[in-house]
Amino acid sequence: MTTLALGPSWLDPNHLLNEFGIYGLLIIVFAESGLLIGFFLPGDSLLFTTGLLVTTGQLTMDLWLVCVLICVAAILGDQAGYLFGKKVGPALFNRPDSRFFKQENVLKAHDFFEKHGPKSLVLARFVPIVRTFTPIIAGVSGMRYRSFITFNIIGGILWGAGVTLLGAWLGRHALVRDNIEAMLIGIVLLSIVPIVIEFARARGQSKRAVAGAPDPDEPQTRGRHAKR
Repeated sequence: MTTLALGPSWLDPNHLLNEFGIYGLLIIVFAESGLLIGFFLPGDSLLFTTGLLVTTGQLTMDLWLVCVLICVAAILGDQAGYLFGKKVGPALFNRPDSRFFKQENVLKAHDFFEKHGPKSLVLARFVPIVRTFTPIIAGVSGMRYRSFITFNIIGGILWGAGVTLLGAWLGRHALVRDNIEAMLIGIVLLSIVPIVIEFARARGQSKRAVAGAPDPDEPQTRGRHAKR
């Protein structure tokens, strides 16, 4: 099966799986889940392609075992990110930009975490870039470990097994197998929708702040003469 690379050829999911197999897949999932250098890796499309390859027999491993290994790698990746955040602390926000680190990614993840709280660990799994930095921000903020590990496990299973099983299920249909390039492009586009929505919302809030208009997301206070 050949796929259309959605970036450099070495980031093409099919190329990565052909070259490095299941072990390379697990390393990538681990890195993208909580290491600063993993934010650019193709997590969603890679998991989808893995499920498809298992279904078509091009990846010789039981689907249930693949899902278990992916979930474990994702959970451990978030764990590494959380511990890194606790160790680095606020200094992360003062770290200068470099080739593999952009301060704006930290700020996006911080805003995402502040807005959604502990459940951000689940929601962020489905948002590229944000999913890499959110567990780090959880560690920086001193989130209780019991809460972190609970939402970490839930998010890791929903994302790791969910996207892989989706690829396996859709891979049973010839229409999907014959149009895998379009499917991967669709997954990438869907994965950036939350980022676009958050950007549009933040831009709208900024404009309202300048104009002095009330923010519809903020709770409205009752009138002075409201009934008790």
